[in-house]
Amino acid sequence: MMNQNRRLPFQPGPLSMAIAIITLSQGTLAQGAEQEPLVVVVEGKALPLDNAEAVHPALMEQLKPATNDTASLLRNVPGVSLNGAGAVSSLPSIRGLADDRLRIKVDGMDLIAACPNHMNPPLSYLDPSNLGELKVFAGITPVSVGGDSIGGTVIADKPEPVFTLGDESPRTNGEIGAFYRSNNNAVGGNLALGHATENVSIRYSGAWSQAENYSAGDDFKTFTDTGRPGHTLALDEVGSTAYETQNHTLNLAFKAGRDLFETQLSYQDMPEQLYPNQRMDLLDNEQKLVNLAWTRQTDWGELETRLYHETVDHFMDFGDDKRFWYGTLSGPGNPCDPISFHGDPAGTCAAGMPMYSESENTGLTLKAGIDLTANQQLRIGTELQRYRLDDYWTASGGGMGPGTFQNINGGERDRIAAFAELESELNARWLTLFGLRYERVRSDADDVHGYNTTPTAPGMQFIDSTAFNARDHEQIDHNVDLTALARYRHSDTLDIELGLARKVRSPNLYERYTWSSWAMAATMNNFVGDGNGYIGDIDLDPETAYTASITFDWHAGNSGWSLRATPFITHVDDYIDAVAGTNWAEDQFNVLQYANQTARLYGLDLSMYLPLANNDWGRWSLESVINYTHGENRDTGDALYNIMPLNGRFTLTHQNNGWDNAIEWVVVDAKDDVSDLRNEIGTDGYSLLNLRTSHNWEQLRLDLGVENLFDRAYALPTGGTYTGQGRTMSMTGIPWGIAVPGMGRSAYVGVTVKF
Repeated sequence: MMNQNRRLPFQPGPLSMAIAIITLSQGTLAQGAEQEPLVVVVEGKALPLDNAEAVHPALMEQLKPATNDTASLLRNVPGVSLNGAGAVSSLPSIRGLADDRLRIKVDGMDLIAACPNHMNPPLSYLDPSNLGELKVFAGITPVSVGGDSIGGTVIADKPEPVFTLGDESPRTNGEIGAFYRSNNNAVGGNLALGHATENVSIRYSGAWSQAENYSAGDDFKTFTDTGRPGHTLALDEVGSTAYETQNHTLNLAFKAGRDLFETQLSYQDMPEQLYPNQRMDLLDNEQKLVNLAWTRQTDWGELETRLYHETVDHFMDFGDDKRFWYGTLSGPGNPCDPISFHGDPAGTCAAGMPMYSESENTGLTLKAGIDLTANQQLRIGTELQRYRLDDYWTASGGGMGPGTFQNINGGERDRIAAFAELESELNARWLTLFGLRYERVRSDADDVHGYNTTPTAPGMQFIDSTAFNARDHEQIDHNVDLTALARYRHSDTLDIELGLARKVRSPNLYERYTWSSWAMAATMNNFVGDGNGYIGDIDLDPETAYTASITFDWHAGNSGWSLRATPFITHVDDYIDAVAGTNWAEDQFNVLQYANQTARLYGLDLSMYLPLANNDWGRWSLESVINYTHGENRDTGDALYNIMPLNGRFTLTHQNNGWDNAIEWVVVDAKDDVSDLRNEIGTDGYSLLNLRTSHNWEQLRLDLGVENLFDRAYALPTGGTYTGQGRTMSMTGIPWGIAVPGMGRSAYVGVTVKF
């Protein structure tokens, strides 16, 4: 791991970023371009005011062999960053708002993380190999795709069903792929098989992958291990970063005239996903899902109905790196293999702490797009969601017994929503969209108890549970969203888009109903990866965000070059932050409680495209994305947690004779603006160089690349606190102050064969 006190050779700051912006924009405006940029083609009727940013299919195909984390495919979208978690479960953040503050729809469904550490977020159920479209609505989100969120919407969909034309014979095809990544010895494969006739489409998609712990860059720091006096940790190997997962999906579609019927059956088995910024690890996650949809094209527009049901069985405990620790063993357990822990024999094996989460998620959607006139469309709909959760921890020895700890017992969260939005083309220059959405969100939970139900139970389990059970747990929120968008065509080279929105999100079950102040229990309830413990608050109010943004879109008349700039500001009333407990102290882990406060976020997103040349050596172009977000708690003046510092990606692309090549330069500023309340760890600035190339033959595709070419050491600015090894069950059993290191150099190769 990198030395937090040592500055890397290149430290990008605001001035260097500004110079880069000016240089590129001058080059953009100075050059006319004959080459048109790659554009996203979306089948079906395109919305004139669709303000989503889509991941280009060609880029998505190039990045798939480099990752099994679907969320990481969003890394080139303006305004999007990633909060570190497990290897396949990073959490997308849009302009500083992440996790449940975003609406993430997977194949039209609203999936929910059923885990006190949010180890199974929605995108973790979708393998990149089974992804057809991925797009982001940032900030100003139409009410038809928003709801119960304040930061934006991510939409991830499988490939659309394929049918033959009327005079074609039935078609059977498929593809098989495999990859290898050097840093963590990641291997995996995927298989897709399809059969299509004029009216029937059947497709199976399966994927499997696994990886060992990854290694940090070539220069890393050693830290004092508080659980082992006189010893240090050397983080060349980053503990708790291994994983194994498999996903299977069967899609059946039937077309009859104007009607399309679709059935999706999905299954995930994830035996292991270890977490470097959590005190527990995912040791089993099983998802079963049924998704039914009916779409009808009519003379007046389109009608869509969707019904889905999902069950999740989730299990956490200590993985190998967290099970081995130093000191006196309390409770039953088997000795660890000392060779498996850096060859140090002076240790024992932790007893373990089994934790279970079981959930059921059922949803129904009815929506219609009605063409009122040739220039006006009305979209209306209603949505229902019924969610049930039980989170319990069985006895495991020591102070964790003799009974079962009920973290959330009989949790309920039900949503009923209705929306309407009107999109109008007023004239050749103006397009407008206005939307209204209402949601009723009801949450509830049953009474609870700790491991020990006697008044002398350790950690105030009896006192805390008694106080919680004395309360009325039911909460009902009435939430109203409003969106107004307008696009003005100023000239052939400038479009201006203005947006205002009011968005509301109700607290999730873990924010409302986690009840224990016992440090051991509280630290198990943490989905932000900062090592602290969290207690819920039944009386939390919904978050209400007011966002304003304006987008200036300069482009060539033939779309040869483009420059987009979006300044934005968001004010959040009742922002769910945290307040300190009675024993809070600096430079250590603490127990905090969720609380409503006031927040403000503002910043700027920039994206640019510049064709450079089109000659005998191929087509050359330059693409870049620059993001800046500042977030502040207006009540305390403290910085908001996990805000990505100023950062940019600059990519030189080249295409020639079927080869598609790219050199990507990633620059990230130092993170000095940190949350003092959470004792957030600052990180140094860094720069990385990534290379990738691919070639498509008729039935064969080859992808090659190197991430972090120069093996730079760096810490992840939004990766949280390193808690990946040692005695993590104890709040003070692991050292404080270590940021999670980023991955060192990793070469990868991917091969796909179509048949």
